[in-house]
Amino acid sequence: MFPNPQDALPLPPRPNLDHYKKRAKDLFQAARDPDPAALQTWAADWITNLLRLSSVASATNSVLPSESERSRLQVVIPSGVAGSRSGPAAQSRDLGLPRTDHETDHLATFARQKLSETPTLTAAQFVIARAHGFESWPKLAKHIESLARANSSVNHFERAADAIVTGDLATLAQLLRQSPDLIRAHSTRSHQATLLHYISANGIENYRQKTPRNILEIAQLLLAAGADVNAVAEIYGGSTTFALVATSIHPERAGVQNALLQLLLDHGATIDSADSPALLINLCLANGRGRAAEFLARHGAWLDLEAAAGVGRLDLVRNYFDDTGTLKTNASRTQMERGFIWDCEYGKNEVADFLLQRGVSLDAQANTGQTALHWAVIGGQAETINLLLARGASLEAKNAYGGTALGQALWSATHADSTIDYTAIAALLKQKGAKP
Repeated sequence: MFPNPQDALPLPPRPNLDHYKKRAKDLFQAARDPDPAALQTWAADWITNLLRLSSVASATNSVLPSESERSRLQVVIPSGVAGSRSGPAAQSRDLGLPRTDHETDHLATFARQKLSETPTLTAAQFVIARAHGFESWPKLAKHIESLARANSSVNHFERAADAIVTGDLATLAQLLRQSPDLIRAHSTRSHQATLLHYISANGIENYRQKTPRNILEIAQLLLAAGADVNAVAEIYGGSTTFALVATSIHPERAGVQNALLQLLLDHGATIDSADSPALLINLCLANGRGRAAEFLARHGAWLDLEAAAGVGRLDLVRNYFDDTGTLKTNASRTQMERGFIWDCEYGKNEVADFLLQRGVSLDAQANTGQTALHWAVIGGQAETINLLLARGASLEAKNAYGGTALGQALWSATHADSTIDYTAIAALLKQKGAKP
């Protein structure tokens, strides 16, 4: 929303420009109100009403996770690649789940900032436009006017995008027959995604980040209609559908991530981009998509030391060290450390042990905010935890939030992947001497 396009709020059914002009005036008045809670109240009322009216945001025929993604602290990823996320506060936004308290704070803070800098009605209109994912009020106004015309390209695109994320194959097929050029159209929102990008449930509007059960059929229909499989959207600095699918939680949770990736490969998707400052396989590792990373490794993705370690390829990892165990010049210490922490998260103990023998630090956080022990806790890797403790890892080492490994386990038990028994992990840490 501000400035991320994926944070955009849904438009109501049949949006009316006159209504939005009034909404902007109300915002302007709230900003001038001496009551500091006025802006918060305005934002809460608007967001609650939008979510209530949106049929897509409340759709129930989608495969959605029932909780937040597992705890992941900031992983610094260069712009121009898909998948950067930062911290627990951001994670349920990534999942496309309504969080009205957070979004209310987000909107009220943004509005307060803009209207304090420029206390005008024009600034209020700008805030509303940005809240819906548009760069300016004139672009939002043009979008609303186009939506009102039943046969406009904008109307058809928005209906098709809704059909994709709700699994409405019949409506999507009808729209593509009615408007064949729709398959090459781009969203009028700032991310400029094509319809194919919407199958990723990643980076597009938050309320549309859903994976319906028939997403493979949806993707097949779009590709058969002529979708450009390597088209780039202005998401995370520029991303293809393949990169977005590979780093997305929704298709993974729905059990179709690798099948979608294979379908895209079958239609000519490229795995590695020469323009990308980071390897896609490493982005998968950093975003918790370990199975997707292994899929990419099996299908010809290029692996540096970090990637080779993260997917457990000891045969390749060995090649980055000389006969004395010294790191060769074609790899960096940072790659070694990041590969090591992914080993610990994903339980690649043989590679982790190899790197420990080559001098990797147990305390290295490699710009992730977590030590190897924290990552082993996040991954629920009991054997890895035992390995690290046997090698001297500190139970009291802290992450960027000041939490120990036990603190991480307790946090994850409440907020993270329910398929991992964090209660057992916490018990193991206490047995090993972790302090409450």
